[in-house]
Amino acid sequence: MDLPETQALSEEQKQYLQGFVSGVEVRRASRRLPAGGKAAGEPAPAATEPEPPEAIHRRAQDRFLAEGKKLSLEEEAKRARNPLDLWDEIEGHAREGKFPRGTDVFCWKFHGLFQVAPAQDAFMCRLRLPNGILSAHQLRGVADVAERFGGGYADITTRANLQVREIGAGDSVAVLTALHDLGILPRGAGADNIRNVTGSPTAGIDPQEIIDTRPLARELHHHILHHRELYGLPRKFNIAFDGGGAVGVLEDTNDIGFAAVRVGEGKGIPPGEYFRVEVGGITGHGDFARDTGLCIEPRECVPLATAMVRVFIEHGDRTDRKKARLKYLVDRWGLERFVEEAAARLPFPLRRLPPGDCQPRAPILKHGHVGIHPQKQPGLSYIGVLVPVGRLPAETMRGLAGVAERHGSGTIRLTVWQNLIISDIPDARLREAVDEIAELGLGTSATSISGGLVACTGNKGCKYSATDTKGHALALARDLESRLELDRPVNLHFTGCPHSCAQHYIGDIGFLGAKVPAGDDVVEGYHVYVGGGHGAEREIARELARDIPADDVPALVESVLGAYLARRSGKEESFHEFSRRHSIEEIRAMVHMPRRRDA
Repeated sequence: MDLPETQALSEEQKQYLQGFVSGVEVRRASRRLPAGGKAAGEPAPAATEPEPPEAIHRRAQDRFLAEGKKLSLEEEAKRARNPLDLWDEIEGHAREGKFPRGTDVFCWKFHGLFQVAPAQDAFMCRLRLPNGILSAHQLRGVADVAERFGGGYADITTRANLQVREIGAGDSVAVLTALHDLGILPRGAGADNIRNVTGSPTAGIDPQEIIDTRPLARELHHHILHHRELYGLPRKFNIAFDGGGAVGVLEDTNDIGFAAVRVGEGKGIPPGEYFRVEVGGITGHGDFARDTGLCIEPRECVPLATAMVRVFIEHGDRTDRKKARLKYLVDRWGLERFVEEAAARLPFPLRRLPPGDCQPRAPILKHGHVGIHPQKQPGLSYIGVLVPVGRLPAETMRGLAGVAERHGSGTIRLTVWQNLIISDIPDARLREAVDEIAELGLGTSATSISGGLVACTGNKGCKYSATDTKGHALALARDLESRLELDRPVNLHFTGCPHSCAQHYIGDIGFLGAKVPAGDDVVEGYHVYVGGGHGAEREIARELARDIPADDVPALVESVLGAYLARRSGKEESFHEFSRRHSIEEIRAMVHMPRRRDA
């Protein structure tokens, strides 16, 4: 468009126009004389196609193939096609009401969909809730999803997450899109991916916390979602942030655990709040995470976690699924080499500090996730709600959402203990909130047994489980509470298979599901372990008994706890301290061991 003759260009407009024309000439010249100095008319070199971000995985697979090794079936499936690109197939299966088959069962998990046949002819959908926190609106939405498309309930998991079960083949896409509308993205919630990022459930409200983990868990959550190369790892991967609060998050059982500490004057680094870094935790394989010696600032957590994951991507085992977790790479290399490899991928130097130069965190309150507790904000408290083995019917979820909105900030916080917390309640409204929670059939106080009862899904919903873990856990709790009065908290962990989703090795008493011989028959039963713990009580439990039929478990546990009450050194001695003070042979001699039914 021509300018009117009366309108002159300003000096700024002239400079802009001159710069624009110069830029056009530069672009024309670059086309006439391509990089490399070839004159116009000569053929330009072929454009190099940008490498996709997930090529890091193919290069890792190629190294194993070059060594003459065979990739695992799952690696072959990921190599054939990135499971993140299967949306069209998922939609097609939903339209036809079909479940996936073969390796597609594995690949569907990249979208949060787990086909759980033969336990149920259905999908389970696992969510992603960074730091285990969701709003009342989201909880109400999950209730709607569970009621419309699932079994009408959700389960709280041991990663402070939710699972919706009994989803029909035709409803998979409807579930995912409904969750997306709520701001909940299940992408990467299963298979070989970084699972839900956990953090202290009382983050931001705990009077004793050192660092608020919420922004870090959220930052890492979104970093993962937007980096395709951080999917399709050699095996699943867990990351947790412990801010030093009263409620634990089991960071020492994760592949990477960040544990908040304080550092005082004269330790060689500026005084302040830091995270110590642990790697290689996988208690189902009998190992806790190991301290790396690193002491890092909060802003360095996400870059360091990403660097460590990239090392795992490049060098983790792609041939043997049983040896594909990070622990085995660290075992093979040694801790020092692993840290050096991660450090080489960072734009900043890492600092080290002996653990003894850090101020110890305040102790974890063993069952602090249940009951009324004052917050750091004056006049406010949080209520820990007891959810028996983590199961929440849809109407209960709606009721809890209402309590959180009417009396608090509308915030619900899930815990790795399969319970939940409603925060930010004015002290004047606590009584009313507790009464409303009771009307929903839930408690805000717990016995020394029910407060630490943890159970995986069990064979009612998981094809790997040998036993009905949730049913047996509830039955044991009822039986013990009717017979014993414990004045110290005890954690009971029921897991149905060696995958150890309920982490039986870290319970005061742990139960591993098994099929047990009983004469000419086989019944559901457990191997029983004692003396496990985490944090300051870090220990792998020892096997007390094998092949105990489920019906005989209550009598055995009552005998174990009875021996503890009768022989502890004083009322202040915990069950953990008692069990570690005695050899496993001594404990066996104290208790009545059930007679084997196949004898």
